[in-house]
Amino acid sequence: MTDLVKISEADGVVEILWNRPDKKNALSNVMYRAATAALARASEDKATRVVVFGSEGDSFTSGNDLADFAAAASGGEPPAAHGFIEAIIQFPKPIVAAVPGLAVGVGTTMLLHCDLVYVARDAKLTTPFVNLALVPEAASSLLMPAHIGHRRAFAMFALGDAMTGEQAAELGIANAAMGASEVLPAAREAARKLTQRAPGAVMAAKKLMRDGEKILAQSRTEGAIFGERLRSAEAMEAFIAFQQKRAPDFSRF
Repeated sequence: MTDLVKISEADGVVEILWNRPDKKNALSNVMYRAATAALARASEDKATRVVVFGSEGDSFTSGNDLADFAAAASGGEPPAAHGFIEAIIQFPKPIVAAVPGLAVGVGTTMLLHCDLVYVARDAKLTTPFVNLALVPEAASSLLMPAHIGHRRAFAMFALGDAMTGEQAAELGIANAAMGASEVLPAAREAARKLTQRAPGAVMAAKKLMRDGEKILAQSRTEGAIFGERLRSAEAMEAFIAFQQKRAPDFSRF
């Protein structure tokens, strides 16, 4: 267990809050493992009806901790992100997300697997995978174009274009955009309502609305390519450039 993730349970709702506000809730391997374990428990616990994801501070998450990625690229511990991604893809119960601000990489792509999303109007959602010489993950190469179209999705993946919270709501990534202080209360209220519905019917409806096998297969294909890219010379240049606070130079590739 880690204090970098706050996990609580009450009245059929498990709440998972990223709690690393001083680092804009950058997700480390330890944090991923804690959240993955919480999802596993919630999946098996009959008393749990809903999971809520949120965060402390003004950011949802700035994405993966690049120190972990750089270590993995150098032969160290593999990123724990993929285990978390598979857990959230396969989670059978409803997931509600509260996004108060910045959501980078997996902070945006995980929302594609949430059943209800409440986002701050001025939140900034980005998926700058190609900026790091990587590729999309969490089946987002399938799901993001399905939500917002190929060209918008490609601009987000390859150019690092951002989406505001208001745009996310307009394009169907989120249910509603509101003030940052309102998103967690809105998510909690939605979760409360879901606990009052027939749990079997809720889970059956969720399953019918998603092609789980196709989504998981796409995520695993992405994961294999992501792993190859993570060990590439291009990615190493991107990580070094990030650490040195400069733009990466891909001119020699």
